[in-house]
Amino acid sequence: MRKVLILGGYGNFGKRIVENLAKIENIIIYVAGRNRDKATACINQLKANSAANLVPLTIDIFASDFEERLKTLSPYLVIHTSGPFQGQDYRVPKACIEANAHYIDLADDRRFVCDIAKLNTHAKEKEVLVVSGASSVPGLSSAVVEHYQAQFKSLTSIDLAIAPGNKAERGLATVEAILSYTGHPLHAFKDGRWQDVFGWMDSNVNDFGGIVGKRHLANVDVPDLELFPERYSVTERVTFQAGLELSILHKTMVGMATLAKKGFVKNWAPMAKSIVTASKLFLPFGTDNGAMEVLLKGIDQNDNEKSIKWRLYAPNGNGPYIPTLSTIILAKKLLETNTTDAGAKPCVGLFKLSDFAPYFDVLDIHSETQL
Repeated sequence: MRKVLILGGYGNFGKRIVENLAKIENIIIYVAGRNRDKATACINQLKANSAANLVPLTIDIFASDFEERLKTLSPYLVIHTSGPFQGQDYRVPKACIEANAHYIDLADDRRFVCDIAKLNTHAKEKEVLVVSGASSVPGLSSAVVEHYQAQFKSLTSIDLAIAPGNKAERGLATVEAILSYTGHPLHAFKDGRWQDVFGWMDSNVNDFGGIVGKRHLANVDVPDLELFPERYSVTERVTFQAGLELSILHKTMVGMATLAKKGFVKNWAPMAKSIVTASKLFLPFGTDNGAMEVLLKGIDQNDNEKSIKWRLYAPNGNGPYIPTLSTIILAKKLLETNTTDAGAKPCVGLFKLSDFAPYFDVLDIHSETQL
């Protein structure tokens, strides 16, 4: 019976992954983290509809005996959801390789995802697959780009945006990650060259249409900013922005970014818990509707200018499921097939857009394309 270890298995993303993979028979899922009570509570919520065997496990990825415990457990697959990944080293994926376990993470940190190929040789030697960034970006975003790429002779720009609803559940690790670079320089491909932009600045309003409408956006750091210009031979720019639904919260973040840029605050991340607590006062306002947008511009096969806008709408608070889908799809492929793929790589170009369709249907998430 194959064992799956989900680090942070009771967290914002981890519990959603457990919920989905628990439908698979003849596997053991270890819902793992530092708090056994939370792991047990998560299992109690899910076990009634679970075909898998769910087991709570207390484990600390920063403990000196982590690698030894991993080898003793001998999992087939490890899913790492314990962010923030900013500042983390590769101790977890390295330990997985040594334990002959496949590894997937939902990392959003640019350096963590983009440099994962440093482990490629070791992963191939051990015949395991190591994938970083199996989330909305770059997992889903690259699937969208590659679905439409053949319609272009060349791409001028790729503009990406995500707008969660105010009432959608937000994880502490995600907030902490964003705060770590708020007001700090981010290297981006803009105006045909690499230059610095600043986290949660360049604020603007984008009309997502549909159930979401107009939302504020600002700069966010993601692996796509580094991976996409070269992979898709983009000539002009690659951007990624996100925003908060409530104007007061979004503009407060812009103000915080300004203070950090001017040097009044070195790093907002230590304030993450207080900020998340304060933001809960605003939960009665706004909606639970979120959206994602990918805008491609370039030259088509007939040498004419062309643009394609792909949008995804997530109602009913289902937006937080989207970052988990790349991991779920990849995990199921590993569990249900005898994969021969090995090595360490960012989660780019590993899926077809159609792979996501069954999950979108279940969650009442729908997409549309404007040509």
